[in-house]
Amino acid sequence: MFLTRALTAAVLLAAFLGALFWLPHALFALLVSAVIGLAGHEWAKLCKLPASLAAGYGTVCAMLCYASSLLFIPALWIFAVASAFWMLAAPWWLARIHRPVAGALEVCTGLVVLVPAGLAAIQLEPTRLLMILGLAWVADTGAYLAGRAFGKHKLAPSISPGKTWEGVAGGAVCCFIYAIIWAVSDAYLRTRVQGAVWIPFLAGTALLCALSVVGDLFKSVLKRQAGAKDSGRLLPGHGGVLDRIDSATATLPVAMLLMQAMSAT
Repeated sequence: MFLTRALTAAVLLAAFLGALFWLPHALFALLVSAVIGLAGHEWAKLCKLPASLAAGYGTVCAMLCYASSLLFIPALWIFAVASAFWMLAAPWWLARIHRPVAGALEVCTGLVVLVPAGLAAIQLEPTRLLMILGLAWVADTGAYLAGRAFGKHKLAPSISPGKTWEGVAGGAVCCFIYAIIWAVSDAYLRTRVQGAVWIPFLAGTALLCALSVVGDLFKSVLKRQAGAKDSGRLLPGHGGVLDRIDSATATLPVAMLLMQAMSAT
């Protein structure tokens, strides 16, 4: 199982890096939109939609993502809506784990979760996208290792029994180290993250780290309410597409707003 998971992860990473740095932007946008479409199809199945409607829902997600990127729709308001969802509505949703949300609301929520994340991935400069995704990967890996070594206090036992507060703390420490290395090695950030600016920069890092956990837990709630172990079976050892992009759906729209704010200063 571990070998299958590792091989799948290696193939996915190699394919992603190749597409990110070598594909023309229009083709990369098409690829990202296709991934969002697959995730939308899985989301619809978790919402118990019939197969035909699930396929249509995935197609709508992909088309909305791709059309938005082609039409150069001003996306700040899209990212703002998604950010408000992740910072306000998602925690409320998680608190209602024992009171399932209406299916129609779940279906509509999928558009807010998936389309802005795909649009952010398309609009971000490749290196920036890789660094932001890297932050989510570091948070997840750090949390896993710290949780295995020190985990005693459960974070959300009714949602994800394996997650602990010690794991979250370990993930946050790894994210801070990662962000500091990023800031001092990146020419763009090095000229802007100085003096007191370190405070909001690290605060933003903490926010993105926390949202990566929220995104993971939110997907777990959706699967638990659907009675499913994974969102799909497309990726050997990993489950579905939605299982791989859960943290990114929460972090990418907020990261876009934070980077816009940094550029404006």
